Amino acid sequence: MTDLTIILRSLRVRLFSTATTVLSVAVAVALLLVLLLMRDASHQAFARGGGNMHLLVSRDSSPLVSVLNGIFYANPPPRPITWAEYERITGNLPLEYAIPTQQGDSYLGQPVLATLPNFFTEFQPGEGEQWQLASGRFLRGPTDPAPEDAGNPPIPEAHAFEVVVGAAAAKATGLRLGDTLHLTHGTSQSRQLGDPNAMQPHVHREFTYRVVGVLKPTGTPHDRALITHLDGGWIIHAHDRRKIDDPSIKTTMMADLLERDKLITGIYVRVLTRRGSDVSASLPPVFAKLRSDPSITVAQPLQQMNTLFRIIGNVDWILRAMAVVVLVSSGVGIMLALYNSMTERRRQIAVLRVLGCTQGRIFSLVVTEAAMIGLAGAIAGILLALVGVQVVAQILRQEIGLSIPPALAPELVLSVGIGAVLLAALAGVIPALLAYRTPVANNLKPIG
Repeated sequence: MTDLTIILRSLRVRLFSTATTVLSVAVAVALLLVLLLMRDASHQAFARGGGNMHLLVSRDSSPLVSVLNGIFYANPPPRPITWAEYERITGNLPLEYAIPTQQGDSYLGQPVLATLPNFFTEFQPGEGEQWQLASGRFLRGPTDPAPEDAGNPPIPEAHAFEVVVGAAAAKATGLRLGDTLHLTHGTSQSRQLGDPNAMQPHVHREFTYRVVGVLKPTGTPHDRALITHLDGGWIIHAHDRRKIDDPSIKTTMMADLLERDKLITGIYVRVLTRRGSDVSASLPPVFAKLRSDPSITVAQPLQQMNTLFRIIGNVDWILRAMAVVVLVSSGVGIMLALYNSMTERRRQIAVLRVLGCTQGRIFSLVVTEAAMIGLAGAIAGILLALVGVQVVAQILRQEIGLSIPPALAPELVLSVGIGAVLLAALAGVIPALLAYRTPVANNLKPIG
């Protein structure tokens, strides 16, 4: 009879105890793997949110809030910037681009970002990456020719009521190329927070938008957004203002707008750099000049994300410590299960000794049995973690638009798995010592 046969029979005899102990190890391993993977992957995904912009300008209460609102759609920025202020802020700076954005509307819970067509040509979702279409086309500008199949547009500003749908938004809403929709004024976040400056939520039924493009996934929060033309955002909100005085009025043209209707909530800024030069030389002067204006908030997205991770760093450590404690408690469970079984197995051990097993071999049998429990738990935990990361990645993708690859890093899996097996083997040392010291003569007496 081989050592493996002896160990497997021992585990089978105590099947319930073995199964529960393996399960506890599996849960601990899965929890630790998911936490470690999500920590690293979410850091990378959050860092991608700012794309290739250098600065974000808004009127939010702080730079961190500005980034969470302006990039991650946490809540619509409550204080707008007028178009005249936008031109003043960006007019005399060496900028590669200064893309205006407006938030505040939604569709079936998904945020709407009103901007200009250069959002797709100049702002990149990741450094060196370009927007890609799954179908359709990007937004047109006022002077761009209409597509051949568009026919005669019913109003001069037909380009203003086009929408390009992010990959996650398309999946969440079911929107496809050619579909029509009506935007909702306000978002679920602004309603929940009771923004005192927000108008009563309502659907802009007077204005029908048409889906002209669906984006491929970018792994950024913009996957959740419906991207529309800024002109359309101005028109539909100007109409809300104008119909207060005259409910029968119709707002269809940019000429109907007043200067106070031309509002934005953020500016994506990229500083102009000379070819081959480092941005660290050209960014500080622009940053300093913008920050000298007390009426605006200027944020560096990557820096603010690092600040956020420092803030939540203690929580991160607590979660990982909890996972380690669960793993250690599983090791204690293995030790107790084997220790308690030693009383029942003393006769078996005595018989093995009589048959020629040395004390060293008895010791190694018990330690190996503990290690096998740890190995089984580690394998089950890895399989459980594979399911867990899929679920967590899906939730993050739907809720905040972060695309995290639902895969386990081989080196991470190997290190956690080996750690679980070694911990289990260590837990088997005390029961193994008890078995090692089991007296043979006393335990070979006839039962009864």
